[in-house]
Amino acid sequence: MPHPEILTASRFYLELSLDGSNQSVDGIFMDCKGFKCSQEVIEVCEVTPNKWGKADKGMVRRTKIPGNIKTSNIVLTRGMISSTTLWKWFEETQKGKWAEQRRDGSLKIYNQKGETQAQFDFLNAWATSYKLSDLSASSTDYEIEELEIACEVFKRVTLNS
Repeated sequence: MPHPEILTASRFYLELSLDGSNQSVDGIFMDCKGFKCSQEVIEVCEVTPNKWGKADKGMVRRTKIPGNIKTSNIVLTRGMISSTTLWKWFEETQKGKWAEQRRDGSLKIYNQKGETQAQFDFLNAWATSYKLSDLSASSTDYEIEELEIACEVFKRVTLNS
């Protein structure tokens, strides 16, 4: 059996589909940060009824149990393009219409053949911040736009083999 290919960080494609867009995919991003899902740890402290050793009282025991699941905000960075779809999404959220602006998206990671090897979906995302890189008339750098989104669910999708 051959060893599985180690996936490179540079072979990814973030699909983000938003209403009002003329394209099926609204973003090709240079960087994606914050794809993190974790579970809180709850410590329960209790005294056991048993006597331990020569002690005449029970011992204090700490038990760790799973708590709430937390999903980090996702930060997407790309070279600025003429499309205003991401800005409009953020703007509608600012106007107080965040419940109507929830969107789903996927991060797909490809192997060297360009085949999808891993997919992570995020659900009920909405734009929390929009940032544009500093401007300088003497600069030759690309303008960078950064969008931070909050999502309720982040999960790995099982792909059909």
